[in-house]
Amino acid sequence: MNKPVRRIAIFCGLLILALMVRDNWIQFVQADELKANKHNRRVTIARYSQPRGNIIVDGQAITGSQETGGIDFKFKRTYKNGEMWAPVTGYSSQVFDANQIEKLEDKVLTGDDDRLFFNRTVDMITGKGKKGGDVITTLNAKAQEAAFKGLGKSKGAVAAIDPRTGKILALASTPSYDPSTIAGAQDDKAWKELQADKNQPMLNRALKQTYPPGSTFKVVTAAAALENGLYKDVDAKTDSPLPWILPDTRVELQNEGNIPCKDASLRVALQWSCNTVFGKVSADLGNKKMIDQANKFGFNKPVDTPVRAVPSIFPKDNRPQNAMAGIGQASNRVTPLQMAMVAAAVANNGKLMEPYMVDKLRAPNLNVIEHHTPKEMGQPVSAENARKLQSIMETVVEKGTGTAAQIDGVKVGGKTGTAQHGVDNSGNPYAWFISYAKTGNGSPVAVAVVIESSETIRDDIAGGKLAAPVAKSVMQAVLSTEK
Repeated sequence: MNKPVRRIAIFCGLLILALMVRDNWIQFVQADELKANKHNRRVTIARYSQPRGNIIVDGQAITGSQETGGIDFKFKRTYKNGEMWAPVTGYSSQVFDANQIEKLEDKVLTGDDDRLFFNRTVDMITGKGKKGGDVITTLNAKAQEAAFKGLGKSKGAVAAIDPRTGKILALASTPSYDPSTIAGAQDDKAWKELQADKNQPMLNRALKQTYPPGSTFKVVTAAAALENGLYKDVDAKTDSPLPWILPDTRVELQNEGNIPCKDASLRVALQWSCNTVFGKVSADLGNKKMIDQANKFGFNKPVDTPVRAVPSIFPKDNRPQNAMAGIGQASNRVTPLQMAMVAAAVANNGKLMEPYMVDKLRAPNLNVIEHHTPKEMGQPVSAENARKLQSIMETVVEKGTGTAAQIDGVKVGGKTGTAQHGVDNSGNPYAWFISYAKTGNGSPVAVAVVIESSETIRDDIAGGKLAAPVAKSVMQAVLSTEK
């Protein structure tokens, strides 16, 4: 072979080698990156080339798939009672991707999960189309309906948990939206309208919005008082003078109305929601101990359900602001899920279970490929102190501010809250209620309700009036399904 031909052969060989290296690099190194690229339509086309698996509640599918007659996208996602279930399912769109369970469990729902390899192989051999698996949730359909209907036209949210296991039983948010309206390839107008809506119907208020918790946080402050030995007897008088001045200020902390707060016991103070008693408890304990107690309930860190809830915050702050945070004001911010966790831990004798809403993942042949095992997050309060908290929360419902949550023949504990917000408290208050119901088998349900805004006039906004009846209906729905 003469010299020029040899050089050309070597050069061509190097080109082939470079091509092989590049091809393998793309297939084995960049494959995931290219697959996830938003401009790669093949992934989306494949996702909707067959029906998706379903999201299941109480044995029934709350999702479906519909043939489109299109060339690229053969199927699109459908939803049953979409507005009610949107905070649980999220959406799956041919254009705008997906979120929440639809996104997090996408590989199972499309059939691409590695654990479904056997099913895919069998379908390929038998000539059947690829099938997606199902996501079995922990949700209780009756509780969800009670929560959604209870909120009605109000702007707000409900979270309900089984304190014994951490199962999320209801997760409602209003106003809401129907994910079916943005599922197709021609739904740009509906998407833009939802994005522009000032009421934010796509915001999951139960997991993604934080609010000042108002007086519902006094349960945490009472827990801190008991756990740190500031007070041991919930019926003993506290050192709580009237008037009481916020630390380092000349400002009197006010109570709502003419209520018996001077040196009131923790029971009486929770029964009538005495700001002075719990503000002073927070001040006496100090910011660090209050943060430590809040953290034990799950504050200051995100919670995965598997949908991630934003962290609830008990802040590092100065002495007067720490006192205000102790009554659920100042920079204290919580999600409804977090306050349901507080009520659940108290109801479960101090043990806090990790909240979750996906119970099982199921293959198309109905074999379970993953089963969630309940996990303990911690023990925010001792069993002894939890029982003391139960006692005073039950007094709130029996003869305090939470009587609207009473259920015949059932022991109910609760705490109302009316949280101020806005510049100089100019905004309408948020109405809160947290509660639990007990049976002979422990407590099957703990609930948190927040009503951000409603048609109620300002002077009538109170947790006991607006939020407690919603919590009651959710508890009754769960109790009706208990065996």
